Amino acid sequence: MEEKLIQRLESAVTRLEALSMSGGSAAAAAASGDDAPLDPSVLAFEDLIGQYVGRVSAAAEKIGGQVLDITKIVAEAFAAQKDLIIKVKQHKKPDNAGLAEFLKPLNEVITKANKLTEGRRSDFFNHLKSAADSLSALAWIAYTGKECGMSMPIAHVEESWQMAEFYNNKILVEYKTKDPNHVEWAKAMKELYMPGLREYVKSFYPLGPVWSPTGTAVTDAPSKPKAPAPGAPAPPPPPSASLFSSETSKASSSRPKEGMAAVFQEINSGKPVTSGLRKVTDDMKTKNRADRTGVVGTQEKESRTSAPAVSKVGPPKFELQMGRKWAVENQIGKKDLVISECDPKQSVYIFGCKDSVLQIQGKVNNITIDKCTKMGVVFQDVVAAFEIVNCNRVEVQCQGSAPTVSIDNTAGCQFYLSKDALSASITTAKSSEVNIMVPGAEPDGDWGEHALPEQFIHVYKDGRFETTPVSHSAGG
Repeated sequence: MEEKLIQRLESAVTRLEALSMSGGSAAAAAASGDDAPLDPSVLAFEDLIGQYVGRVSAAAEKIGGQVLDITKIVAEAFAAQKDLIIKVKQHKKPDNAGLAEFLKPLNEVITKANKLTEGRRSDFFNHLKSAADSLSALAWIAYTGKECGMSMPIAHVEESWQMAEFYNNKILVEYKTKDPNHVEWAKAMKELYMPGLREYVKSFYPLGPVWSPTGTAVTDAPSKPKAPAPGAPAPPPPPSASLFSSETSKASSSRPKEGMAAVFQEINSGKPVTSGLRKVTDDMKTKNRADRTGVVGTQEKESRTSAPAVSKVGPPKFELQMGRKWAVENQIGKKDLVISECDPKQSVYIFGCKDSVLQIQGKVNNITIDKCTKMGVVFQDVVAAFEIVNCNRVEVQCQGSAPTVSIDNTAGCQFYLSKDALSASITTAKSSEVNIMVPGAEPDGDWGEHALPEQFIHVYKDGRFETTPVSHSAGG
């Protein structure tokens, strides 16, 4: 990467010398931003795209489908960041409103990536989540100082990748022995950020973007709009809040309040609270109205209770799809579900089930429980992983082996491990009330219950935070 950068810098110097020999003003060109792409930081970012994004794209081309779609969006996001890096050198540091508008092109790409992860989970959900979550690392360019509410650029890139790595590791585990192209994609995705983007930010912008002190303003004041240059696109509207989790107090105070916020604003304004109320006259009172007797009729009461609200549930499924995937969906109150014929190449996907029990007799590749309530699963062995996501009150018993168990966004999970599964790697995220049951030392001994921590203590010490779990009374 360094050799390529040196070569490109030499060509840039040659071009600047040619401009000087031809009578052109290189300094004026640089000031106008025409030679901004020749800046070392821009050249280095182009090399980052060519080397790291190119590797991810090459692996995605071999996979195709949704993996290729999300990878193209990743490439689009890095291209958008390159444009922002160039623009930083041409503009003065904006205020918060101007910064939000400045980041809109990048924000739109991130929103596009997040939309691909919505809806029913696909077979490549982990790829989609890994790529979409990783793009938040590109928000390092929004760092404006300690008061901006985000970590410094290097730390922000590292923290953002840690969120995406949860799903990236699932890909490595699932496809370790199945498809090397997926493994290559996951490894390339990690190296794009660690060390790729992290080292780039460390080398050029460890304290955030360096705005031009003599450049133009990012946006003009709304009262005095500036005419755009011929052929230039109109300035975009402010982005949505997907890139920033909070807004400035100035922006929030100037925006009209809605809902209950408007009510509290009116109460706190000091104005008479009853100033806008209508006066109730005697003929409007219920006791004086002939059409109202004060007695609720039987027919009216029945009409209110005859149509209870029922949540929409899809059709139940219990089938093997294309010989590879068992789909167990929308099973309600079924306690005798059994999959008796399965093989290690097949996966089991359990979705939208409630108050049911499923028994899996045999070895399968992986098992996923998604959006289920009061669901029980008993299984023999899994080759890759057992996943629980978006669930409430589930019980799982492993009678054989399971190398990896992941529990994500789940409240209430009781997981029984067999002696062969005690070496399993268990990962939890955004989950509570997770208890792991392990067999006793004696064949007829009692099960040991271990509550996994859901609270942590963070202490700043020696220049870094030390994190320790809060102890639980149920811990063995």
